[in-house]
Amino acid sequence: MIKTSSVCVCVCVYVCVCVPGYVRIGCVFAAWASYHTPEVFVCLYTTNIVLDGVDGWLARRLGRSSRFGAWLDVVVDNLGRGMLWSLLYQWGWLVSALEWCVFVCNHGTRGDQWKTSFTSSPPLVRAVMANGFRTPLGVWVVGGLHGLPLWLYWCHWGSPAPSIQILGTLLLGAGRLLALTAELWCLWTHIQYLTRSEEPHNE
Repeated sequence: MIKTSSVCVCVCVYVCVCVPGYVRIGCVFAAWASYHTPEVFVCLYTTNIVLDGVDGWLARRLGRSSRFGAWLDVVVDNLGRGMLWSLLYQWGWLVSALEWCVFVCNHGTRGDQWKTSFTSSPPLVRAVMANGFRTPLGVWVVGGLHGLPLWLYWCHWGSPAPSIQILGTLLLGAGRLLALTAELWCLWTHIQYLTRSEEPHNE
């Protein structure tokens, strides 16, 4: 009986922590397939964003955070945003390429603790990354990362009032620019790390 209960608990924990990540992958591909149907696309893409917060919260609450989970979380983030940026604009792949480069830099040297490894960074970067984005500034930045491409999609297909378009784009664009400052700092420090670690070659 005890073993059965333990198995049930393990299964429940697995479902709560791991399944949202896999559902997110399904949402991303389903959103890609429904790109020309705004009502479906927005619903699926928004579900992906919401689950991004849910799976991390559940992992922390249940004490089941893992290196794979942290890795998968960012992979699905980049997959979804890269898909949307690339469909929105011909130059959208540049945004996706930047985010993948930053992913490689952070996880290659900092691993699953990358969000807490910014103690020696400039004040603005520390403020952005403080408490794993769980601050007003962090929420603004994450809103810019996730929300700006979705907002631009809705402006393209939904045609909100011009004043609303401008206001939303400025607000979310500013959040995305704040994220860009942290991304550029990550790239720069990784380049410094690589160049420092190189040993001189003997001629």
